[in-house]
Amino acid sequence: MAHFLFLGFMKKAPQHLQEMVEDVVSSQDCELVGIEMLQRQKAGQLVRIYIDAPGGVGLSHCEAVSRQLGAVLDVEDPIQGEYALEVSSPGMDRPLFTAEHFARFVGSVVRVKLNAAVAGRKNYKGELLKIEGNDFEILVDDETIKLSLDQVDTARIVPVF
Repeated sequence: MAHFLFLGFMKKAPQHLQEMVEDVVSSQDCELVGIEMLQRQKAGQLVRIYIDAPGGVGLSHCEAVSRQLGAVLDVEDPIQGEYALEVSSPGMDRPLFTAEHFARFVGSVVRVKLNAAVAGRKNYKGELLKIEGNDFEILVDDETIKLSLDQVDTARIVPVF
């Protein structure tokens, strides 16, 4: 198994790539949850596609989307340089990409990593209290923190066991 060192930043997928992936994913009767584009120290980018489906995502879903998407990306060539494609279920620590995702998981514990520090911190973990427009609130150590989706680098649900 290959191990890669990530430089620790993620960039947003360009709109044309988002639309291309959405078309392929929906053609396989799945829902596009989101796209992560992570810069690796060696060998370019990792393009990670998260998909979901009614009743959950299995290996066959991921394989079908990966095969179809790989063919489309080879023809259209929307990503500059080398990249590795990965298709995955959102998992228990589901990533949150959109305001709709945040709204769906109000009341859940989330882990949020920001692009830049707010109140001296870049990392927050707490209960997602609400979202209004582009702003959301989380309860961290008995303090309500108001943040904007524009500030978020990554956000994930914290699994409860």
